[in-house]
Amino acid sequence: MIEYENLKQLNAPFVSELKKVFSNVLSSGWYILGEQVSAFEFEFKQWLKASPESEMVGVASGLDALTLSFKCANLPSDGEVIVAANSYIASILSILNAGLKPVLVDPDPATYNLSVAGIKQVATSKTVAVLPVHMYGKPCPMPEIMQLAKENNWIVVEDCAQAHGAKIGGQKVGTFGDFGAFSFYPTKNLGALGDAGAVLVNQPKWISKMRALRNYGSHKKYENQYLGLNSRLDELQAAFLRIKLPSLDRINQHKQMLAHEYLTKLSSPLILPKIQEGVEEVFHIFAIRTQKRDELKQYLLENRINTEIHYPIPPYRQKALAHLFQSRNFPISDEIHQTILSLPISFVHSKESSSNVISAINKKGF
Repeated sequence: MIEYENLKQLNAPFVSELKKVFSNVLSSGWYILGEQVSAFEFEFKQWLKASPESEMVGVASGLDALTLSFKCANLPSDGEVIVAANSYIASILSILNAGLKPVLVDPDPATYNLSVAGIKQVATSKTVAVLPVHMYGKPCPMPEIMQLAKENNWIVVEDCAQAHGAKIGGQKVGTFGDFGAFSFYPTKNLGALGDAGAVLVNQPKWISKMRALRNYGSHKKYENQYLGLNSRLDELQAAFLRIKLPSLDRINQHKQMLAHEYLTKLSSPLILPKIQEGVEEVFHIFAIRTQKRDELKQYLLENRINTEIHYPIPPYRQKALAHLFQSRNFPISDEIHQTILSLPISFVHSKESSSNVISAINKKGF
């Protein structure tokens, strides 16, 4: 069986080091906001090649990374935030959790990402921020988005949950916007052994506030300046992330190699990811599209190949959110959600694994 993902195998190369650092943290007696968190914040910022003026702030999850970014910017309660309609629900929840209004727009059908044209289509006098979500590990057009945001005095929060190390013109995502929000959910290219997240704060004026917001709104114990959250990156998860961070480039390169195999050898009439000049994807997910998605998924399962759907239900059709978007239609997003299928592309998959997937698909001719 070719599994879609196997976290036990994924973490197997790191087991001895993970056990050692677990013992070290346990014996230290310091479990919240200690040396491991500070060290990871510094090391991940350095890995991103972020500006000296920016700072990384570890938080409890990717959702909190987004929510706290919007809270930190102190945006008006009736402010509108533009985001692609096909984004994962966490992106929309972060806007609502910060007391803001999500404004959805269909993505670029070629990239599945937010576009400048789409932003312009729905922008109003109430627009205060843009949330580019780098879907599947493909960067949004950040230079153009930043220029538009600058012209309109909008805040930009990058959702980098699926795009650790993705680049535009050699610059890594998360370093373009006012905030770069990261998730280290276990399946991410850089995954913790539980929930974890971080925010790259690229505006010095907000660094101190962000550090307070993740800690009950407090700079000093028992003194609370802001209405914050309990959203501190766990000391143990930070230690685990430090073990895995030196391998992140190798993980990304391996996934890029598997993606190249799919892109060059799949001969069936599938819609494959569009490769753009000057853009380096990290292929957290390798998403293909076909009108026979469900048939293909079942066929591959019968051939002992597991796949996933990212995502079967768009956020605007989720019961929790449907009432907010009843008057809007998103045909491109609907088409994506109805036809998308994710092929195995994990760090633990070999070229032989991808060859077996390719052979099975090409043989059937989907």
